[in-house]
Amino acid sequence: MSDRGHTLEPGLAQPNVLREYALLADGERGVLVGPRGDFVFMCFPRWHDDALFSSLVGGRGAYAVTPKPRFVWGGHYEAGGLIWRSRWTTEENGIVECREALALPARTDRAVVLRRVHATAGRARVDVVLNLCGRFGGEPVRDLARDEDGNWRGTVAGAHFCWTGGSHARVEKTEVGGQALTMELDVEEGGHHDLVLTIDAHEPPEAADPDRAWEGTEAAWRERVPAVDGSIAPRDSRHALAVLAGLTSTSGAMVAAATMSLPERARAGRNYDYRYAWIRDQAFAGQAVAKAGPHQLLDDAVRFVRERLLEDGPRLRPAYTVAGDDVPDQRDLDLAGYPGGSAVVGNWVNRQFQLDAFGEALLLFAAAARHDHLDAEGWRAIEVAADAIAERWREYDAGIWELEPAEWTHSRLICAAGLRQASEIGPGGERAARWLSLADTLVADTARRATHPSGRWQRAVGDERLDAALLIPPLRGGVPPDDPRSVATLRAIDSDLTQEGYAYRFRPDARPLGAAEGAFLLCNFLLALAWGQQGDRVAAARWFERARAACGPPGLLSEEFDVEQRQLRGNLPQAFVHAMLLECAIEQDRF
Repeated sequence: MSDRGHTLEPGLAQPNVLREYALLADGERGVLVGPRGDFVFMCFPRWHDDALFSSLVGGRGAYAVTPKPRFVWGGHYEAGGLIWRSRWTTEENGIVECREALALPARTDRAVVLRRVHATAGRARVDVVLNLCGRFGGEPVRDLARDEDGNWRGTVAGAHFCWTGGSHARVEKTEVGGQALTMELDVEEGGHHDLVLTIDAHEPPEAADPDRAWEGTEAAWRERVPAVDGSIAPRDSRHALAVLAGLTSTSGAMVAAATMSLPERARAGRNYDYRYAWIRDQAFAGQAVAKAGPHQLLDDAVRFVRERLLEDGPRLRPAYTVAGDDVPDQRDLDLAGYPGGSAVVGNWVNRQFQLDAFGEALLLFAAAARHDHLDAEGWRAIEVAADAIAERWREYDAGIWELEPAEWTHSRLICAAGLRQASEIGPGGERAARWLSLADTLVADTARRATHPSGRWQRAVGDERLDAALLIPPLRGGVPPDDPRSVATLRAIDSDLTQEGYAYRFRPDARPLGAAEGAFLLCNFLLALAWGQQGDRVAAARWFERARAACGPPGLLSEEFDVEQRQLRGNLPQAFVHAMLLECAIEQDRF
């Protein structure tokens, strides 16, 4: 970025392409940071709540630290966490950095936002704007006042806040009758200036000490995200682990993404709210982390999925809030949305049945058991999941891609995989025999009714098309990797669902690949794992490297990739894509 953009009101800038946004996160909430040092999206107190900064989706509210001279933007994450350093080289030959993070350890009812402006080379001259606006921009700040220590205090959408480091800020009116704080900051070369914003859902917070807050945050990230051994891409693997950790609440739940309503394709109506915890995504992440070792994120995933299974049994929902509550119904907000999309909250997944979630849960529990990280309640959840498969496997379900209910091949074969792995780790006896028998029944019935005339698997009974999800069952042991149907399916997907090094989920219609939807980065990683399983290290490396290079400077990946325009599409960052990157990087070193 070479200019500062057009200002709509204090701190409110035009949106950027997704590859230019970084993420700050503490597990309970996240912030998207743009190249102008602008916070464009943050919900409070938790992921699924209303936003205080929402300019990303056409709302109000922003927090910006932007160099005054013209600049070129860059930045990087410090190793092993989500401490981001925005970096600007200015036309005055100065270099300005802003070190920023959500402080750890986190609380569900309090957020502490740390920003430290560094004059790395030359003087740092920056504009600072704090414009809090609750309920997606509909409720401005109230009771704004500076206390005797020079800290700014006020309320917004029922929450209390304290901002330190801005004692000489000015109050400006906003378009909605609210109040924003603006100031110019001048830092001598080699110096720094701290800005700390504390938001509390219940009571006026004390002013945070920046040095102590930074020390605690650094220590917490070191503990949470160790180095990843045995990976072909150790830096990217650790970064993927950090992203997953940042998206994971103290409840153990991991949100699918930090954002909502970012379109997968302009004006196509495909923009969704992903600020919820999908059972399948939890299982993907837990299994990937298990490859690296028995880290905390594995226990987190097991705990959340176990609790949901024991509570809801065969009526397990596909997704929940991080608090374990139901996902709200989808509804539109009266906002412009990110260009090409519209602003929606909630998700219609709350009305779906997804059979594969039970199979994935069993695979997750098996991965934990192999590390001796499954307690008695976990073993009970295995029985609940297995019984649910026995009860419901003949029903139509929405499948992994959440489409119209059908007899999806992947759903049944992944349940077979989960049952087989559960039987391997259990005490044996009659239960294990029953689970193996059910797995054999699932595979036999699916083979009889969903084998394509060419000898490969087809995506569903009555639907002869290919589907990249069919790469997963052989990877998880649902069917043998050397089964002729597995090999034929892999070769067909590589031939018919890929183009220019990128893989697609399926062909929605007769149009060429890429015309209906973008490449699906998850599928690239699945191809890497599948070819590696077949012993083709070159093909595995090619699919892996192509996908991990799709990110922008902050190293974040979304769900889809527009190959023609080389742009990320959909919500950011997509957790299961980072989980599969982590698994691939580890498995690449073992092929």
